[in-house]
Amino acid sequence: MYDVIVVGTRVAGAPLAMLLARKGYRVLAVDRATFPSDTVSTHYVHQAGLSLLKSWRLLDDLVATGCPPVRNLNFTYTDIVINGMADPSADGIDAVYCPRRTVLDKLLVDAARAAGAEVIEGFTVSALEFDGDRVTGLRGRAGEGPEQKFEAKLVIGADGANSTVAKQVGAQVYEGSPAACFVFYSYYEGVDWGMQHRTGFGEQQFASWPTHDGLALVAVMRKRDRFREFRADPDAGLQEIVDQVDPEYGARLRDTGKRVEPFRPMLYPDNYRRRSFGPGWALVGDAGYHKDPFTGWGITDAFKYAQLLSDLVDESLSGVRPFEQTLAEYQRERDAQSASTYELTQSISELSLTPYYDSVFRATSMSPDYSKKFFGLIAGLYPPDKFFGEAELAELYEKVGFPVDRRHLTRDAGVPA
Repeated sequence: MYDVIVVGTRVAGAPLAMLLARKGYRVLAVDRATFPSDTVSTHYVHQAGLSLLKSWRLLDDLVATGCPPVRNLNFTYTDIVINGMADPSADGIDAVYCPRRTVLDKLLVDAARAAGAEVIEGFTVSALEFDGDRVTGLRGRAGEGPEQKFEAKLVIGADGANSTVAKQVGAQVYEGSPAACFVFYSYYEGVDWGMQHRTGFGEQQFASWPTHDGLALVAVMRKRDRFREFRADPDAGLQEIVDQVDPEYGARLRDTGKRVEPFRPMLYPDNYRRRSFGPGWALVGDAGYHKDPFTGWGITDAFKYAQLLSDLVDESLSGVRPFEQTLAEYQRERDAQSASTYELTQSISELSLTPYYDSVFRATSMSPDYSKKFFGLIAGLYPPDKFFGEAELAELYEKVGFPVDRRHLTRDAGVPA
């Protein structure tokens, strides 16, 4: 009998298994993949996520893999340009990193195993086991081996948007909205652009950031109704978008850029929150909560809520409070802590700004001090209620001399204040 079985061992499941194993619990972690293994991803780890890696004693290991630090960010939205970097975090982190998932996920799986978790790679879950409506374990097989059954006090699905655990327990979506766009990305030589996140007129975007082996990830985004047209010739489509968003970078891509790997298309799922706990089960990472990759918060949120869930599961396993209380608190806290990021991501990932966000970001671009706060907001270091606070925005508009008839203090309907 295990204390916990974790299904999925990438950026949510592996840290969760590691943290619980470090607390002395008997943990089994399974994944259908074998590592190192790739998966579609923004790669982007915010300073808040790096702070967690540091607290887990894994940040130095990531840095040692040769992933380059990024210390200046470039964010544009049509003619709005915001450049800079958040102030260092409380623990001194002054950079972001964008590691290949072949590197990051292997590092996390190895850390879970080193902590004492039993890890079975190449394991496919065929079904959960139930006693009435309570999950009591699972069965499945490693590779072509015989079917095996495992029992646990708690089974946690960290197995992504198409979670087997979520499907088998009937976890319902209680908040959601349709995905707006598609993404194509690949890896390029000769693209030394630093970190770029540029959204242009015509509802299209390109982004680029450095990753392992001297390569840069270059990604483009358009509305989903243009997916079929784009995939017919993604090289030409990517070049066209970069040309249209920023002709200078388009010329640089044409002159020196060379794609070295196949494209990864992302027709990502809709934005959603699923019920993420029940008798004998819980969900973490994209299994329970997913949002558009536009703001790059997937990995950091996976870390953040793996930590939260591990702390609360520990309370129940140690006898402080029953799972009925701790798992309900986990979902409430996850939703409350992620609410502002979730709303912001849904708003700006449409590739066109509402009058409210246009006025806020345009005024931000005119203030070096508020630009730092913007990157602090993006990094998870500056509180959203202060960045978007009515008094703070009123002061910003006044300081930069923003036109009175375009000053918006609330998200409601874009009525000028």
